[in-house]
Amino acid sequence: MRLKDLFFLLFFFGISALGYGQEKLEYNLSKGDVYKVKQIARQDITQELEGATHELTNDIRGILEFKVTDKTDETYAIDIVIRDLFMTITSSLQGVIMDVNAAEIDTANVQSRIFNSLLNKPVHMVMRKNGDILEVKGGDSLVAGMVKASGLKEAFAVNMLTSSLKNEFGTEALSDSYKQMTFIYPEIKVGIGDTWKNNYSGKLTAKNSWQLDSMAEGKANIRGNATVMMKIEEPATTMVLDGTQNTRITTDLSTGFILTMKVEGFSEGYSTLAQLNGQKIPTTITSLITYELIQ
Repeated sequence: MRLKDLFFLLFFFGISALGYGQEKLEYNLSKGDVYKVKQIARQDITQELEGATHELTNDIRGILEFKVTDKTDETYAIDIVIRDLFMTITSSLQGVIMDVNAAEIDTANVQSRIFNSLLNKPVHMVMRKNGDILEVKGGDSLVAGMVKASGLKEAFAVNMLTSSLKNEFGTEALSDSYKQMTFIYPEIKVGIGDTWKNNYSGKLTAKNSWQLDSMAEGKANIRGNATVMMKIEEPATTMVLDGTQNTRITTDLSTGFILTMKVEGFSEGYSTLAQLNGQKIPTTITSLITYELIQ
């Protein structure tokens, strides 16, 4: 064998080895597909003021339904509907502040009416194959429906409620929330051990680093680490926090849709209250969110 032939073979096998085991990780959905996801979230907020500690715990459980309504070569149109929702908020100073099962409406309870109005109302999003969300529509009308369901009439109270709800259920807030769940894939093929980065901004800004840990039995295991910055501004309060987030994901290689996801976060910074003349209150938030595809 001539030297140049040997070189060609070595070059060929080298190129083949580089490509072996690589996958184009992305969503591969079909029009009419429906995915139901169980979400469980816990958020512990601690505030320190003049030697006193206030602890606030938010517990949320719900069922999200994703239905693919259209597709192009590059994007998917998806309707997202909340099918079930349970919310409990507990304060170390005030006890239980909220305890709502959205499906069981108590017409005499403002909170119950508000969150019952969330159920079965579609929000529309357009998502790229890598999970980046290009557009969300319907969040602001969702908020308008919640405010209407509250029954509040006085302008100041309506404005306060609207501002507060927009931070959780407005179009921008929903886009941030869904991106955390969907925007996980790279633009290029990757193999086991490869890494990539992405980021997004809004009320929650995240700079993510991802790694493909393993692929087996039609599943991919991905882990991510992120630095995050959160800024929430309401008429009565402001919260500014910086922190980190660790994510572990198992996805279906055939569809790209998540099977399980676990997101752990820790942030610290400050919050202010209007009634305390903008005094900065040291604040930390610890959170744990899990998602599981309901088969």
